[in-house]
Formats: sequence, structure tokens, C-alpha cells
Amino acid sequence: MVEDADADRLAASLAGRLDAVTFTDLTTDQVTARLIDAVADWAGEQGWRVYRRAPSVLPLPPPMSARQSVLDVACARPDGPPVVVEVDHGTRRRTWEKLLAEADAGRVTLWVRWGAGRFTAPPPPIRMVSCAVHRRPDPTGVLHSRRPRADRLPPVHSAVPQGSVDAVELPLPPTVSPGAEG
Repeated sequence: MVEDADADRLAASLAGRLDAVTFTDLTTDQVTARLIDAVADWAGEQGWRVYRRAPSVLPLPPPMSARQSVLDVACARPDGPPVVVEVDHGTRRRTWEKLLAEADAGRVTLWVRWGAGRFTAPPPPIRMVSCAVHRRPDPTGVLHSRRPRADRLPPVHSAVPQGSVDAVELPLPPTVSPGAEG
């Protein structure tokens, strides 16, 4: 089995990379493709060999059991066990079965789960990397968007440095004596 610390580190690293992914009004298939591209880019930035639609160790169910299932992204690392990643917008038992079979074969298994709402945690040793995506109805179907992270620093609003406050005397409006309204 793969070391937990390595799997946790990789999941956190991928989550950090996916935090930068933004888009507006994409279909479900387009969002999945965009996230798979981001995963492949992340793996390539690590210096790993990246394989899209790589064969899984898990065969397809009958009547196609002579063929292998495929993984969204598989990565060969020179300094550790291979990493496999599945990207889904739904919770599918088949995805978990595939990733558990990959884990039994000694691979680090990451599951990118995207969408809105709560996500069901996968069984160990699969690491879930969640990716919040907003959805809205559209006449053509459902469209998805992902905005920049909300925890970025706010823009600068004045030239006065924070923590530096100088007293400024504000002019008072002229006083009007009672009964002198006119």
C-alpha cells in the first residue's frame, strides 16, 4: 500500500493547482475536460510522464470483460509509485472500484470530485480532491462556472497604509437657528 503522507501531499498539491482553475458557462463535458487538462498540466509540471485515458488494472464489466477500463490521467514518477486520477461530477461506485483496484496495485489514487453541494467521501486509501463548481439552468441545458477563490486579498482602496490613521477635521454644516427656516 502507498504511504499516507505521500498521498496526502499529492492531494494537497493537486487541490492547490485546481484552486487556480476558473471558467464560465461550460457544459458538464467541457468542465470535466478542463479539469483533466489541469490535472495533466499539474503532473507535467512535476516532471512526470503523463498518460491520458491510460488502461486501468480493472477490466470492464461483462460483456466487455476482455477489455480494460481506462483512467482519466495516469502518471509515472521517477521517485515514487505511479499516480492515477479520475475526474467526476457524480459519485459512481464503478469509479471507486477502479481506484481501489489501482491502490491494490500500488498506485496513489486521487479522485477529483467537482460540482456543487456535499461530496460523499470515498473509501480509503482513495484521496478526494474536491472542486466547487456553480451550476445554473440554461435553455440549452445546465451550465457550470467556477469563480476565483474568495480568500484573495482585497484591492487597495486608498493611498493611506493600513494601521496609519491621522485625525482629520471634517467641516460641519452651517447651523440653522430654530424658527429661521426659510
